[in-house]
Amino acid sequence: MNRNELTWIISQEHDGMLIRDYLQRIRGFSRKMIKTVKFNGGKIFVNGSIQNVRYLLSTGDALFVQFPEEKIGDNIKPEDMELTIVYEDEFIIVINKPAGIPTIPSMKHPSGTVVNGVLGYYKKNNIPYTVHIVTRLDMNTSGLVLIAKHRWSHSLLSASQKSGKIYRKYKAVIEGHLMKKEGTIDAPIGRKDDSIIKRTVTETGKRAVTHYKVIRELSDHSFIEAELETGRTHQIRVHFSHFASPIAGDDLYGGSTEKIGRQALHCFEISVEHPLTKEMMAFQAPLLEDMTRLITMEKI
Repeated sequence: MNRNELTWIISQEHDGMLIRDYLQRIRGFSRKMIKTVKFNGGKIFVNGSIQNVRYLLSTGDALFVQFPEEKIGDNIKPEDMELTIVYEDEFIIVINKPAGIPTIPSMKHPSGTVVNGVLGYYKKNNIPYTVHIVTRLDMNTSGLVLIAKHRWSHSLLSASQKSGKIYRKYKAVIEGHLMKKEGTIDAPIGRKDDSIIKRTVTETGKRAVTHYKVIRELSDHSFIEAELETGRTHQIRVHFSHFASPIAGDDLYGGSTEKIGRQALHCFEISVEHPLTKEMMAFQAPLLEDMTRLITMEKI
C-alpha cells in the first residue's frame, strides 16, 4: 500500500452507503480530513473513475482515496539526526527519545528536536509527509514517542488518545518513600498563575489521573512505575511533587539535581491499537544509563 493512498473493497454490509458516510463511520475520517481531500488536492476514485463524496457505493466497488501532498512549515527544517527507531510501518513510527532533546520546535528550541530529526529521516527516505506527533515528551524526559505517518493515521490515533485507548507507562525515581506502595492519584491540574510553564494541582484544573506502584525502595528514593489515565502537561511530575515526593532531578518541581541532572522519568512502554489493522501493539524501551546508575547507586 502506497503511503499516499488507501484502497478498500466495499463489502455487502456497506452496500448503498455514501462515500462520505463510509469514510466517516467505517474508516474514521473526520469532516476536516474529508474536506482536505476534497479541496486541497486529494482525489477519490471508485473503480477507476473520479467520484464525489455523495456517490452511492455498491458491493464489490474499489474505493480509492489519494491524500494531498503534505506541506512542511517554512520555519521547520529537516535535520540529519541519529534516531533510535523502535518500530516503523506505512502508518506509524515509534522513536526512543533521549533526554535533553525537545519533541517539537519552539521559540527557545527552533532546531535539534525530534520533529527536525524525523523530517530529515523522511527526506532521506522520500517519505512525502510532515510529522504528526501523537504522544509528546518533555525535553528532559526520555523514552518512547508515537508519531503518525500521515493525516489519516493521525486522526485515528488522536481519537484513540482522546478516548483513553493509548496506554503509556513510565518509570521514575522519586524522592523519599511513599506510605502507600500502590495507588491512584486523582488530582486536577492547571496552569500555575505566575508561570507560563509550570503546572499545579488546583480545583480549577482539568481532571488528571495517575496510577502508580513502587517497584523498589532505595536508600533515599523510590523507584516507581506510573501509568497515565489522562495526559495533562507535566502530569506525573506535578502529581508527585504535590505529595512531597518530587521526581529526582526535577528542579522545576522541587527535585534535587545532586544525583542526576534531569528529571528521572522515562516512558518505557506504549500500547496502541494500530490504525489500520486494529491489532493491539506494545512497544518498550529500556532505561537510560543515568537512571540505571542512580538506581544502582541508591540501592539498599
